[in-house]
Amino acid sequence: MNELKHLAIIMDGNGRWAKQRGLSRTKGHEKGAEVVREITTYCANHPEIKTLTLYAFSTENWKRPKMEVNFLMKLLERYLKNEETTYMKNEVKFETIGNLEPFSPSLKKAIKSLKEKTKNNKKLTQIIALNYGAQDEIVRAVNKLCKEKKEITIDTLNDALDMPYPIDLLIRTSGEQRISNFLLWQIAYAELFFTKTLWPDFTSTELEQIIQNYKKRERRFGGI
Repeated sequence: MNELKHLAIIMDGNGRWAKQRGLSRTKGHEKGAEVVREITTYCANHPEIKTLTLYAFSTENWKRPKMEVNFLMKLLERYLKNEETTYMKNEVKFETIGNLEPFSPSLKKAIKSLKEKTKNNKKLTQIIALNYGAQDEIVRAVNKLCKEKKEITIDTLNDALDMPYPIDLLIRTSGEQRISNFLLWQIAYAELFFTKTLWPDFTSTELEQIIQNYKKRERRFGGI
């Protein structure tokens, strides 16, 4: 049976969920934020999962309408402030990957504050990918090694990444079957699972079913 220590999820489908219901895309994002709470709580109480990495905002998402981007930034800030109790109750440590520099001072303050308050929590580490793109991450890591005049090897490059931990299982919701520039290095030998369920409809029950599927797969890591 495969161990599942690191789970990553591409949370896709908020906009389509809202459109199907005749709602604004922002309503889909609000519902999606509620699902983040459910899935994080589930993972925090799972006997094996130690890290949950969620793709929240990519380097390409800045291309979306300005009104939607502004809403997402405000929603994220509100979520981080309102969910502090959930993080503490479930002993979840909050971390981020990606370039936070473009974010507003108030959002960066909220991110820093939650990281500080949860830094000693042990049951689960939740990593939110914000203004993140895997190609950008790899380029930044290579430039860092060059600047430090270090040899570029698999080990040194891995350690220079935003997140040096391999993924066991990557899930994408909404039916799309692509990686979308997410954790390209870390998913080298990850198991992939694509579900047609839109993110706002995704539940811990479905996640458990996917995990059971994962457990039955044979992971060879390049071997026989």
